[in-house]
Amino acid sequence: MSQKKWYQMTPEEIMVAQNLESSKGLTSTEAMQRLEQYGGNELSDGTKISPILLFLGQFKDFMVLVLVGATLISGLLGEYLDAITIVAIIIMNGILGFVQEYRAERSLRALKELSAPNANVFRDGVVLQIPAGELVPGDMVLLESGDRIPADLRFIETNSLYAEESALTGESVPVNKHTQVLMGEDIPLGDQRNLGFMGTMVTRGTAKGIIVRTGMDTEMGKIADLIQNTETMQTPLQHRLEQLGKILIVVALVLTLMVVAAGILHGQEPYGMFLAGVSLAVAAIPEGLPAIVTIALAMGVQRMIQRKAIVRKLPSVETLGCASVICSDKTGTLTQNKMTVTHLWLGGDIIEVAGDGYDPQGELTLHGNPVELANNQMLRRLLQVSVLCNNAKLVEEKEEIKHRKQALDEPLSMWSIKGDPTEGALVVLGAKAGMAQPATEALYQRVAEFPFDSERKRMSVIVEHQGGRMACTKGATDVLLHQCSYVLWDQMVIPFTTTLRQKVLAANEGMAKNALRVLGFAYRDLKPTENATHEIDVENGLIFIGLAGMIDPPRKEVREAISKCRKAGIKTVMITGDHQATAEAIAKQLGIMPAANGLALNGQQLTLLSDDELDARVQDTCVYARVSPEHKLRIVKSLQRQGHIVAMTGDGVNDAPAIKAADIGIAMGISGTDVSKEAAALVLSDDNFASIVSAIEEGRSIYENIRKFIRYLLASNVGEILVMFLAMMAGLPLPLVPIQILWVNLVTDGLPAMALGVDQAENDLMQQRPRGARENIFARRLGWKIISRGILIGVCTLAAFLIVLHQELGTEAATLVKAQTVAFATLVMAQLIHVFDCRSSRSIFHRNPLQNRYLVLAVLSSLLLMLAVLYIERLQPIFKTVALNGQDWIIVLIFAGIPTFLMGMGSLLSKPPKRKSIRYGTTKPVIR
Repeated sequence: MSQKKWYQMTPEEIMVAQNLESSKGLTSTEAMQRLEQYGGNELSDGTKISPILLFLGQFKDFMVLVLVGATLISGLLGEYLDAITIVAIIIMNGILGFVQEYRAERSLRALKELSAPNANVFRDGVVLQIPAGELVPGDMVLLESGDRIPADLRFIETNSLYAEESALTGESVPVNKHTQVLMGEDIPLGDQRNLGFMGTMVTRGTAKGIIVRTGMDTEMGKIADLIQNTETMQTPLQHRLEQLGKILIVVALVLTLMVVAAGILHGQEPYGMFLAGVSLAVAAIPEGLPAIVTIALAMGVQRMIQRKAIVRKLPSVETLGCASVICSDKTGTLTQNKMTVTHLWLGGDIIEVAGDGYDPQGELTLHGNPVELANNQMLRRLLQVSVLCNNAKLVEEKEEIKHRKQALDEPLSMWSIKGDPTEGALVVLGAKAGMAQPATEALYQRVAEFPFDSERKRMSVIVEHQGGRMACTKGATDVLLHQCSYVLWDQMVIPFTTTLRQKVLAANEGMAKNALRVLGFAYRDLKPTENATHEIDVENGLIFIGLAGMIDPPRKEVREAISKCRKAGIKTVMITGDHQATAEAIAKQLGIMPAANGLALNGQQLTLLSDDELDARVQDTCVYARVSPEHKLRIVKSLQRQGHIVAMTGDGVNDAPAIKAADIGIAMGISGTDVSKEAAALVLSDDNFASIVSAIEEGRSIYENIRKFIRYLLASNVGEILVMFLAMMAGLPLPLVPIQILWVNLVTDGLPAMALGVDQAENDLMQQRPRGARENIFARRLGWKIISRGILIGVCTLAAFLIVLHQELGTEAATLVKAQTVAFATLVMAQLIHVFDCRSSRSIFHRNPLQNRYLVLAVLSSLLLMLAVLYIERLQPIFKTVALNGQDWIIVLIFAGIPTFLMGMGSLLSKPPKRKSIRYGTTKPVIR
């Protein structure tokens, strides 16, 4: 039954198919039988995972297993502080992962809250109010303004019915519902005007409908199923860290075994070499890496909160930084979700209306000059009709805002509309022109109303004033013209000739092509004796006044934000449930769709495309209109198949599956539904698309910082391993003892690496193309930098060790300890100098080394700790060190500075590396 196209059936056929008598509805017995057959009218939660299993699942990650191994080794060596630190890291990461996954699954519970709690239904010939969960197919439901539709139903009676479906379809305004049969095939959801859908809201009128789908068979149920069965993508950061962990463990084990074997072959004590090998293994595996990543992400989250972006999943911060496509919903994301009158047409002239949203501030201008209401009878009359023939209200709310630097509270006006958004736009228009609704209604008392309906396509009211009675009418232009015999032209009432009618129709068509929703306005004075009890008596012989064009306007800052995205190599795609003409017009205004070669697809066209055909067109398509939740999901997956990192923004229930499937889902914090927020990784607290650009910049900065401290940690570790490896291969004594290796790993590596995690971004960060989805963590010469710096650090450390070893006099033991101390100091100093080089993608000479004060403090702290190990007598026996003299320090500083100086000079003479980028406008991504 759920597979039938209910919109193609007449009300009579619906009743026959449901075995239903119109006057009585279902009997209690039939309802009970159908409840057993179809199940309750509820959304399924899907397969539930035990919170305990969810928590334990956080410890299956490869990097976590590496950390567990490092913990055991540290414990065996007696380094209990290391072991405790690593355990704390493991538990912290596990808790963070558990909280994120648990919160993500709440999206289905938020979806269930959109279901109506109760419903008015015909049963046994009487109207009953029952829990919506007990509704079954065949139930006859009564609806009125303010009701939430409890299940998918086919309307059999409507009276001026409008439903708000933006959360489901993306339609920017309430849609008119009717009972007529629709005969098209695969009609988009937003155009199925004879059906009502679970979770949507009745905004005007009354209706009677027959339930045709309940529970998971409803359109809302299909979305719930998509959310349940949509796999959450692993972030690039998680993928790269997993790769890095595997590489490090293999390299560390191989090199450590080689060092131990070489030492034993050259006569070193096996037990001592075992301890040295284990120390090297611990040093080679940067067990602090997950903690530093977490800290870097957490600090980035705090900065993003200040920039109006709330992060729900830490790794998503980095993911947004490598986004190559942003798929954005239109209504409420790129636009204000506030219908606004922008143009008036009066007697051949176009009057432009300024202002934002529902704020009644804005100037009316003609050819750039302000329009004076007192001298323009046509404008005055149009405003009167638009305000009087209206049931919406403009409401002002005061919000207290406390200044950060002052203790004073300043009231901020917040304007909203109670009623239909289209009528609300007309009320705001009147207020902008000085014809406020309360003052106007005080002069004109409404005595009759003929409501808008889908057949007449117009609304009329009769008002009384001191001079008598007046009929005010607004509606669709083509319909209204048939009721008009005169026109207000050049401030005079004249006969409505065919030529003038053609001018009005041409103006109407021109405004419609610009995606404006157009309404016509007319009036006439009623004679004292004239009968006005029916609309047919009133809506004839009218005087046509003019046209008003309105639209849900783009946000001011969005065009600039999209331009910044383009410069950063990020493509913006509009995906909306709204009409194609409206979507294309907004896309052209915002610069999303190039005027010449931009492509647009609608839902019907999308349905006919196979996945391969969609993959071939997705690169060139800028706008998708009239799409369903399934379509949005297909678009996201197609872009991902093309190698893109996809960010999906939205605010409605219909956006939730695509938001969850995207590499990073972004929800609107103010207008967004709970469903979209729970499915998202990032929530914009100001509903501002421009905030996404700030988040992208922050995400890129965080990723680059992660690369910086990986570069620092691994180059340092390569240097440590290499100095030991070369010494063992040459048959030399140990340049470093195990306790020194562990000390360098814990103190010298940790603090500066954390400071790099909060480093400032480089100036050209947003002029670079996004990195490729498959880019290796060592791409853009990072691997070369790690190996080359590591080799230089190791060779220079070993050179300093050999110089001191051969020039010292005295006992062999004293000579060796002095040489090991010099090697230890050289290694530490080389790393502390090298950390400043890691701040730039080029060299230490390209950035101010004192800019990052946290790094300066970290280096000073590590330096003081090293001096304490060298000069505090109680610590010298523990760390096998001796005090160094001035000559020793000259050797240390020269050899410690050589790696950074040599590589810095080389970078000055070379060009910076180019990042691979994706070139758009082709059928497949082309890598430069």
